[in-house]
Amino acid sequence: MARLSVNVNKVATLRNSRGGAVPSVAEAVRVCVEAGAPGITVHPRRDERHIRPADVYEIAAALEPVRDHVEYNIEGDPRPGLIELVERVRPDQCTLVPVRPGELTSEAGWPADTPTAALAEIIQRFHEQGVRVSVFVDPEPAPIDWAAKLGADRVELYTEPYARAFEKGNDARDRSLERYRAAVDRAAGHGLGVNAGHDLDLANLPTFLTLPHIDEVSIGHALLARALFVGLESAVAEYLQITGRR
Repeated sequence: MARLSVNVNKVATLRNSRGGAVPSVAEAVRVCVEAGAPGITVHPRRDERHIRPADVYEIAAALEPVRDHVEYNIEGDPRPGLIELVERVRPDQCTLVPVRPGELTSEAGWPADTPTAALAEIIQRFHEQGVRVSVFVDPEPAPIDWAAKLGADRVELYTEPYARAFEKGNDARDRSLERYRAAVDRAAGHGLGVNAGHDLDLANLPTFLTLPHIDEVSIGHALLARALFVGLESAVAEYLQITGRR
């Protein structure tokens, strides 16, 4: 069964749009955990447009009593500030994500021609702190092979292409799913764990999870958007039912 990691960035986006401390990101984390979520994800960007470093520490403190069964995942580009956060907080997992100037959200995984030396050194540093490392990649052979050479523990497959194919109907969906099946099999062949994320939702997630070897799905925007209408606890419960953890 895949673990659900709830990305709470959008709670911080709403808070930051008005200033102050409402809604509370820590309170959102508490509700998610009490609803049964086995993971929490944050992506502290350099511009602090949603999650801020103070949030990362506050969430770490809130999760401390439940870290035996709730995983903390910090994702972001490997800049000095992110590296410092990870080494101080020591989350269960760090997901390394490329960031393009001006992007609204992640647009692609790491290209396979990205130099490996600096990233491999960062991964080794995180391993020394007991942090599992995943790298965000497109569902293609070359970047998956590259991730294995880096010494990563897992890949996170960028799933927006699957989400767009799903919207086009069964034929496009099935072709896309086979592309991801090949990617999952290649990762497993390297001994890599497999995470997935970006634009997964209540409609397309059940089909995606027919793939083998999926360890974790990270879902934020769709889950928080659903929570506006049914409440956060109920939205988490709906996704847990799909992942088989409820």
